[in-house]
Amino acid sequence: MNSFEDVLNWADNLIFNQTGKNLSEVQKKILEGTWQGKKYWQIAEELHCSESDVKKKAAKLWKKFRKDLGEDLNKSNFRYKVEKKYRVSQVSSSGDCLLQEIDINICGQFIQNIKDTQARSPSSPDTPQNKNKSPIINLKDAPKLTCNFHRTSEVSTLKQWILESNIHLITIYGLSRIGKSTLARQLIEQIKTEFDYIFWKSLNHILQLSTLETELKQFFSQSKTTPLSTIIDYFSDYRCLVILDDVENIFESGELAGNYLPDYKNYGKFFKQIATSSHQSCLILISWEKSREIATLETENHPIKTLHLKGLEKAEATKILATKAKELTDEEKWSELITVYQGHPTWLNIIAATIKEFYNGRVSQFLAEQNEIYLDNLEPILESHFERLSPSEKKVAYWLATQNEPVNICQRPANSELSKSDFLDSMKSLCRRSLIEKKELENQSVFDLNPVFKQYIVTKQK
Repeated sequence: MNSFEDVLNWADNLIFNQTGKNLSEVQKKILEGTWQGKKYWQIAEELHCSESDVKKKAAKLWKKFRKDLGEDLNKSNFRYKVEKKYRVSQVSSSGDCLLQEIDINICGQFIQNIKDTQARSPSSPDTPQNKNKSPIINLKDAPKLTCNFHRTSEVSTLKQWILESNIHLITIYGLSRIGKSTLARQLIEQIKTEFDYIFWKSLNHILQLSTLETELKQFFSQSKTTPLSTIIDYFSDYRCLVILDDVENIFESGELAGNYLPDYKNYGKFFKQIATSSHQSCLILISWEKSREIATLETENHPIKTLHLKGLEKAEATKILATKAKELTDEEKWSELITVYQGHPTWLNIIAATIKEFYNGRVSQFLAEQNEIYLDNLEPILESHFERLSPSEKKVAYWLATQNEPVNICQRPANSELSKSDFLDSMKSLCRRSLIEKKELENQSVFDLNPVFKQYIVTKQK
């Protein structure tokens, strides 16, 4: 064949004729790597999976080709056999091909294959890879896109992870109401044509894993006459994007961050399976806190990524205040207000309402009168975070609130009841909750409570 693109079209058509499905992204990678003479372990690295997984999938692929061609195809002779079978010197834009040294019957069949492939190949309107393709979507639990700000950088990062790096499991975590779900919703609008299925589920009313799996299978199988056995089967055969929102609800309150409730520990195994299996899909977890198991998996070179979502950039946060331009004055002070409230969209909206009601919209007057961070209706939001802390985390938080400067990790409270390991575990847990900020100071890492949460702790102690 003249190019690997021709090979891919031929192979895709062959598989489609056998199974009614296009080549998966994993199968394409195996064919491409084989065509380029790569070893299985090299292909596995590109796919972020084990060499044994690649070998198993490749063996099934060669078997499909052998069935159709009557050739003893394998990795070592795949390119030679295919080039010998089909010597294509040129494929015209109309789909006709000039063939050399090939039986006319095969030629006729192959010409038809090329035309059929172009009619419904991965670049055709009926396949997931096409930009105009409409996936099957369930966004019943997703938020509506009503905000006027954008997170361009974060969306770009997520797109790269999902579409280019084939990341299987992504955690988006951060403070409550900071815009995690909105970010995921904005992402979907930009990548939805790359998927066969998109499913959004909130765990605000927590489900047993078996119930969630049943819902997913029912959703995925609505276009199939014969349902598949497992979620991984669907993730392998189709390109699926699943978003689980409010994941913090399956974590235990009053314990260190990311510990599963007793009846929901199997979620951890499910997430690990998604992360470590070979497939072409992605699961996004949205949570206030980061799972301990996922933090461990990240160190083991699996296709996992974590996005810690912080406040908006000033230009985007300014858009929130600009919508209230008739209500707020002193635009030159908006930047300072955004800094104090960390670009958190919900916090800014709450404080802007207070400034309008009690300061006649004068931002400068509000800031001048505040010798400490004003919390107002932020307190119930912060309280919900505080109530989830373990006893040891609360002790560390109270101590950090008394410190005038960020602390070195080697420091810990004098006369503390906490052991060194308990103190370190609590610090790590507070970081996984976005309540501690890590900074670099004089070539060393120092830690401080989130300033707004720190003010909440100080107020609570009075």
